[in-house]
Amino acid sequence: MLLLIPGPVTTDARVKAAMAQDYAPWDNDFRETYRQVCAGVLRVAQATPDTHAALALPGCGHFAVEAAIRTFVPPGGRLLAPSTGAYASRLQKLAADAGRVAVPLPVGATARVDPVAVAAALERDPTLTHLALVYSETGSGICHDVPELARIAHAMGRRVIIDAVSAFGALPLDLSALPAVDAVVLTANKCLEGLPGAAFVVARVDRLEAARGNAGSWSLDLADIHQHALAPNAGPRFTPPAPTLAALAVALALFEQEGREARLARYTANMRTLYDGVIELGLAPHLPRDLQGPIVVNVCAPNAPTWNLQLFVDALKARGYLLSNFSNTEQPTFRVGCIGAFGAEQMRLAVDAMGGALRDIGITRESAGAPLRFSQPLIA
Repeated sequence: MLLLIPGPVTTDARVKAAMAQDYAPWDNDFRETYRQVCAGVLRVAQATPDTHAALALPGCGHFAVEAAIRTFVPPGGRLLAPSTGAYASRLQKLAADAGRVAVPLPVGATARVDPVAVAAALERDPTLTHLALVYSETGSGICHDVPELARIAHAMGRRVIIDAVSAFGALPLDLSALPAVDAVVLTANKCLEGLPGAAFVVARVDRLEAARGNAGSWSLDLADIHQHALAPNAGPRFTPPAPTLAALAVALALFEQEGREARLARYTANMRTLYDGVIELGLAPHLPRDLQGPIVVNVCAPNAPTWNLQLFVDALKARGYLLSNFSNTEQPTFRVGCIGAFGAEQMRLAVDAMGGALRDIGITRESAGAPLRFSQPLIA
């Protein structure tokens, strides 16, 4: 079964194999594995231990997003949060529920965050101490120019929190060149091609030390996690998802063999194969090519009376490919992840299977009736 979702992703057999044994989290060998994983995450972020720390938390990316907001934004603090889609909305809710004020900045559903609008919003409101950004918005498929936005925030004396959950390990991110970034949030089970259950925050050490006492939650206090990590032979603070971390150690080794640029190129080839393939099926991608990111493609649902997303998902699953049975777009779509341990040839076979699944539920190219949403021809 090939997972065509934007995480958890299909993993290499060697990553899966690391899950096939039991681990004692406080054993010295596992403590060393834990430290190696944190060091590997730090390298992917292009950061060094003298300036940054990689901090592990059990759970999904939302846990780490909330931890970053609680730790670096004090209670009652205000942050600018561009409304880029479903995951930006979740970030805003996590901030509000934590007693912080998330000020939304409207962004069109099919638009990138406008640097000029960000600068103007920060200029208008000097009480905004932070800019909170979603790098790859899986709700839409758009990837935003987060490094450039972080540079703008830095020039205006503001701090930055980045939700890079579906971007980390593929999209460019050099923390050594982005001093305004307090925290980058990621998980094991996206572009690092590990398994679910572990989230991380890569954070500046000086900012962690300055943020003690902010969190209001022991479990989500990144400053406390960092303090624990400073002890000799330090391991995880609380019981971690040990098999997931052991598998991530293998995934990080494979990542270093492939390299970030090559991994991004592979995902981009997957996306282009999918994008062109669904057009050949008579369907329309949700985004024009110049906005389409390499992580996930949303495809407009066929305008056919027999269309049913769950039936389509079930028919495709029977052919060996699994899609999400929901979407985050206002108009009906189905979303297809382009990340994971597979390449363009497998995506080509997946597109063929999609055509078969559509036929299984009574939809042909002639009956799909999905009007192309672009006024100009779609060209490479």
